[in-house]
Amino acid sequence: MSNEIVKKDENLFVANADALDLQDELAGLSIKFDKIKVPSGGSLAFEVPGENPDEPEFQKEFKAVILYQHPMLSYYKEKYTGGNEAPDCSSLDGINGVEKETGCVQACKDCPFAKFGSGENGGKACKTRRRLFILREGEVFPSIFSVPTTSLKEYSTYVFSLIKKSKKLNQVVTKFSLKKSNSNGITYSKVVLAYDRDLNEAEQENINKMSEQVKALAYTMNEPEQAESEE
Repeated sequence: MSNEIVKKDENLFVANADALDLQDELAGLSIKFDKIKVPSGGSLAFEVPGENPDEPEFQKEFKAVILYQHPMLSYYKEKYTGGNEAPDCSSLDGINGVEKETGCVQACKDCPFAKFGSGENGGKACKTRRRLFILREGEVFPSIFSVPTTSLKEYSTYVFSLIKKSKKLNQVVTKFSLKKSNSNGITYSKVVLAYDRDLNEAEQENINKMSEQVKALAYTMNEPEQAESEE
């Protein structure tokens, strides 16, 4: 049984330890995590990778452990309307931004596009998101989920609710769902995060290992992440 998920009903996040050695398995390879996407137009189903890359599946909710997370900033000179175009400037740590054309690095705190009033409706031209590395139930390899700007308040509220109970994100199972919201006549999907349960001891041991490996890999990804349309 050492190579199988143990007691599936009770230990959904206990995987073979060999499967958690991400750094050894991915050494020298271009890292590519599957992405779970928030829909546009107020739809209430996430787009999740399917067995066929060209045929994604849709789920109204899913459960996962958040292994690691960090801020992510992206700036587009022209309004982003979707597609695979990388941002004109981006930051994976929320501290330093890298311009796409020149490769120049500048401090985000000094950038005029990171100031309120530089974007539409008094907001910032440079959009803030939160990139989460998550492990869904039944999976042995993490996926990426980006919390859009319009859902950061809900994300922060959830994180603080755990902190007040002395819990960390990678110590619990989180349920992800969507609700419809409206701003200035525009309907969009807002992310809802809710506590599901604590990890048991066996699950926590393996999740801790994977969290450390994902943290080490997170900033080595050479593929810039495109923004997603939030309306």
